[in-house]
Amino acid sequence: MVADHLAVVLILATIGQTAGPHPIPPSQSDHTRLLVIRDAVGKETAVKSPADWEVRRARILVGFEQVAGPLPGVERRVKLEVETLEERREPGYVRKKIRFAVEPGDRVPAWLLIPTREPRRGPAMLCLHQTIAIGKDEPAGLGPNPELAYARELADRGFVCLVPDYPNFGEYKVDPYALGYQSATMKGIWNHLRAVDLLTSLPEVDPDRVGVIGHSLGGHNAIFVALYDPRIKVVVSSCGFCAFPRYYGGNVAGWSHKGYMPLLKSRYQLDLNRIPFDFPAIVAALAPRAFFTSSPLHDANFDVAGVRDAITAARPVFELYHAGDRLMAIYPDAAHSFPAKARAAAYDFVIARLAQTKPIVPSE
Repeated sequence: MVADHLAVVLILATIGQTAGPHPIPPSQSDHTRLLVIRDAVGKETAVKSPADWEVRRARILVGFEQVAGPLPGVERRVKLEVETLEERREPGYVRKKIRFAVEPGDRVPAWLLIPTREPRRGPAMLCLHQTIAIGKDEPAGLGPNPELAYARELADRGFVCLVPDYPNFGEYKVDPYALGYQSATMKGIWNHLRAVDLLTSLPEVDPDRVGVIGHSLGGHNAIFVALYDPRIKVVVSSCGFCAFPRYYGGNVAGWSHKGYMPLLKSRYQLDLNRIPFDFPAIVAALAPRAFFTSSPLHDANFDVAGVRDAITAARPVFELYHAGDRLMAIYPDAAHSFPAKARAAAYDFVIARLAQTKPIVPSE
């Protein structure tokens, strides 16, 4: 596990050297015409193979880091030093409140749900919460909305689930900028990478069967952490994204406050023709790993047309890897929510792609 994580960080540290910064300002077409690579004078070369795509993907990550800031290096990696604060046995699983170290001087509160199955290594999910004051409590089944208790439901199905607080939600107070981050988004990514370190260290977890799921804030944070961690084999995003031109008519100010990426405003003045990343390319950068989105027809936050734009743009990249079946989008007739049928479809998708032996399906 340690070697895997260090390898990921070292590979990412070389991205800027291998891809270089964008030599010319991006346009919106750069974020949707994905099977091309432009050189410093604008000449285009077709992406025809997975090797070609890796060059394009590296440039996508460079663009993302120009807004979110760089991923920290291995110098921030400390021992996890997991501390159990309380423990409660529930039907089918044990729920532990824990804290774990993510970098020097910073510890993240989380719920850890461990199924009470026969001793064996099983699948695990990192479960990320929406924008809600109680943070981690909601996915763990301790909030008022049962349709967002996906960690509890996955634990019922035999998954080990880790549910951390995002910066300044729940019990977690931290100033990412005082720690040297350029965005809370990148601080979240680092914390979530360390959460995967924790999951893969557990004797109950098969480190080759790890996924991530989230709704809204958690929906895009699930995508972001998976960009950086190949140990994550399947990603589920509920109400988590749309292409920027469809986000409130192209007004991306909501992404630029201190809880997200302030450089969108201070460096790029919210100008879509200058911002060097967008979600069609970010979703495509997950290929060939499995990606599922539930994007309701009436989501006021993330316009479903912008989700369709992203999926349409990303699909040829998945097909380049002969992995078209690993990209799935459903569009429930609902508002900004994660309805029961959508959750069931998401769980089936995860089970099919993670389970070497099928997880337990609870009786109704």
